[in-house]
Amino acid sequence: MANEKGLDLVEVAPTAAPPVCRILDYGKYRYEQTKKEKKVRSGQRSGLLKELRVRPQVKDHDLDIKINLAKKFIIDGDKVKILVVFRGRQMVHPELGIRALQKVANDLKGVAQLDGQPVHEGRIMSLILSPISAKQVQPKDVKEAPPIKEIKVKETV
Repeated sequence: MANEKGLDLVEVAPTAAPPVCRILDYGKYRYEQTKKEKKVRSGQRSGLLKELRVRPQVKDHDLDIKINLAKKFIIDGDKVKILVVFRGRQMVHPELGIRALQKVANDLKGVAQLDGQPVHEGRIMSLILSPISAKQVQPKDVKEAPPIKEIKVKETV
């Protein structure tokens, strides 16, 4: 019957008793299956982790540019890791790095949430921000959110 119609005989369920077969165009079937798999994979995009590096003595305007870039990443659904990289004698003043991370956290509090506290590992201090889901935030919540007052730093060596 399959040869008469110019189609293929495809075994669908070989373990069933009796085995189940279908008459169909196998090339078209494979094409549709790959299209379905591609569509499922495209919908499964999880938030990527983007990194932004700053120095502890970064100027306000330069930090604002990094904050705007982080905001774009967060709105796109990505997580953002802010790295403050210390060099040389800057290691003596971790409060400068805390101040930079504090400004980033305060400016992004409407669109992002902190994933834990900042971590100071060697010469790098980092903070991870993730997008706030639409279910968690209504516009009234954003206005009433209390400002972040203090960031505690965990030091690991």
